[in-house]
Amino acid sequence: MDMKRVLAFKTLIVLTLSLATISCKKSTSSKNSSRATGWQINSKEGGFQYNTNFQEQETSPGLVFIEGGTFTKGRVQDDVMHDWNNTPNQQHVQSFYMDETEVTNMMYTEYLDWIKRVYPPTDENFRAIYNGALPDTLVWRNRLGFNEVMTENYLRHPGYAEYPVVGVSWIQAVEFSNWRSDRVNELYLEKAGYLKRDARITDVNAESTFSTDTYINAPTLTYGGNEEIINGDGRNKRNVQVDADGNETNIYATRETGIISPKYRLPTETEWEYAALGMSEIRSYNLYRGRKKYPWEGQYTRSGKRKNRGDQLANFKQGKGDYGGIAGWSDDGADITNKVKSYAPNDFGLYDMAGNVSEWVADVYRPIIDDEFNDFNYYRGNVYTKNAINDDGSVKIVTAEDIVYDTLSNGKLIARNLPGEIMQVPVDENETYLRTNFDKSDEINFRDGDRRSSRKFDTSFNDDESGNKQGSTTKDMYNSPRNMVSRDSTGQLIREYDQNNNRTSLINDKVRVYKGGSWKDREYWLDPAQRRYFPQDMATDYIGFRCAMSRVGSKSKEKNKTKS
Repeated sequence: MDMKRVLAFKTLIVLTLSLATISCKKSTSSKNSSRATGWQINSKEGGFQYNTNFQEQETSPGLVFIEGGTFTKGRVQDDVMHDWNNTPNQQHVQSFYMDETEVTNMMYTEYLDWIKRVYPPTDENFRAIYNGALPDTLVWRNRLGFNEVMTENYLRHPGYAEYPVVGVSWIQAVEFSNWRSDRVNELYLEKAGYLKRDARITDVNAESTFSTDTYINAPTLTYGGNEEIINGDGRNKRNVQVDADGNETNIYATRETGIISPKYRLPTETEWEYAALGMSEIRSYNLYRGRKKYPWEGQYTRSGKRKNRGDQLANFKQGKGDYGGIAGWSDDGADITNKVKSYAPNDFGLYDMAGNVSEWVADVYRPIIDDEFNDFNYYRGNVYTKNAINDDGSVKIVTAEDIVYDTLSNGKLIARNLPGEIMQVPVDENETYLRTNFDKSDEINFRDGDRRSSRKFDTSFNDDESGNKQGSTTKDMYNSPRNMVSRDSTGQLIREYDQNNNRTSLINDKVRVYKGGSWKDREYWLDPAQRRYFPQDMATDYIGFRCAMSRVGSKSKEKNKTKS
């Protein structure tokens, strides 16, 4: 009887171990087995390919991780300017990435060098592309000041290489961000073996360029369809496999590979303000209210630490005729802008979120924040587009003949698209029909000037040549000047100035928010909650920018690492 029990016990142990082994095998193999169909993923025979080993988004060049959360957006200090344009409201921000520093002169000069090589300004067809990307160096001039040394040297001289670029309009900052996205993804794909090595340097020209959107939607059309570049190093590609007939499959990277990075872009105003506050340890509304005045802790602009007590924590104008302090004492180290990383970073590791230069953000300016409608990733400025499609169903790729130029208010031409990119058109009823979350392409004026807005009132009118009111048929929330710039058949500029004396505002759909104090601003403007606006097609000597990037996947890096 005892022997039978022993044998039964041994048999039970063997069955248990067998089941455990089977269970472990299932658990191990389920990573590449579809829970929807049971089919094998990433099989040698081809079929559905997916990066099941993806851990988390790689931090792209120049960026630092900003973990999202809730915070009190808006001014909590005295509003001595009586703007009343940023009252406190609770907002939530998703995790994202932001440039450690402002975009520098050397970074922007690299962009100019690439454009000059690919779209040489000596070619009449491309001259406007390069000229449209050039910063306005004349912003340094002053009628009663001698600043020619900056006009001539600030952008290109190596002495200013690590200084923040200025003289860049909002439109130019957006175009730089787009260019940067393509160059980074181009490098990622090259490293992964999907593109010919060094083609981005040796083979690129106006007819053979790389665009991230084009590669995702029509990879065979990148680099002008040059297969030697697109398939030049196929044997080293991570996902290339051979089917039963000996044909290569998965020779192009897709979003499913996890290799292609989200795009660089300008941060939204809410992201910028959240990042500037550096509230890595302060989350509560009550804790924050009235406490966080600057990107650093405390109520003063000077350091209270024993090691550097009394040192200024930012570059700003300290008083009338005082742009840096007394030489050799109480000096902030700069009279104009200063080299990036000259001052301590905030708790997120971001430099110069107060002082040095103010910075463009993505938002169209309005004097109100409509937190009643949205308190999650708040942003005003959405204009939705889609890919243009040819008659045969393929995407329409921009050629040299398709380049569209915008004539800015100052007469400057800016290329709105470049060869190799996918042409964009506004979304239409095919995307908006019966939707509840958006109903048209341009949503800039939603709840603040559109037909359904409760704040809408009649302020504009049709004017005759003398500027007299001739019957009100249009309605706009803001009655701003309407200067017109166009070109005649010979290419000469025609400037028509708005002579109407009844304009009541400078606010329109083409003014953008800029944040943070600059080297020209007094201490009051160092508060991250301060918000001002400037025309998107104009530039100054005190506004620069930095880029941001959305995060995909988990909210927190630490939690993600723990789970893995």
